[in-house]
Amino acid sequence: MSKSKILIADDNQTNVELLEAFLSGRDCEIAISVDGRDTLDKVAEFNPDLILLDIMMPKLSGFEVCEQLKASPETRGIMILMVTALNELGDIERAVAAGCDDFLSKPVNKIELLKRVDNMLKLRNITDELQRLREYIDGMDEK
Repeated sequence: MSKSKILIADDNQTNVELLEAFLSGRDCEIAISVDGRDTLDKVAEFNPDLILLDIMMPKLSGFEVCEQLKASPETRGIMILMVTALNELGDIERAVAAGCDDFLSKPVNKIELLKRVDNMLKLRNITDELQRLREYIDGMDEK
């Protein structure tokens, strides 16, 4: 099995370094993006399994990035964990409406982050395997 790919999307270098440090023990590839547009560009080139997405970013907000990724058939399967200082009920509702898969408030607890990352990557792998099986069965039906 190939390494999982995680994209950290945050305009605050300190937050990026903290998330990288938390993930340092995981067998995964990590890429960084610094704003909403950069995040969309990095998704196209890096093809992550999971995005740790800050909401308050320049150029495009995390909400906008999430909406665009979930609206596209090519990227809707990417797991998105919103990681933000916003923690009002309205913010959580807006993140869910944008299509995020989970929500984590800052300051980030290392154990909670790692458990959510593990669960989301497992779910991504199961979803990918299910898609491969569907394609295989569809191919068999055509024969």
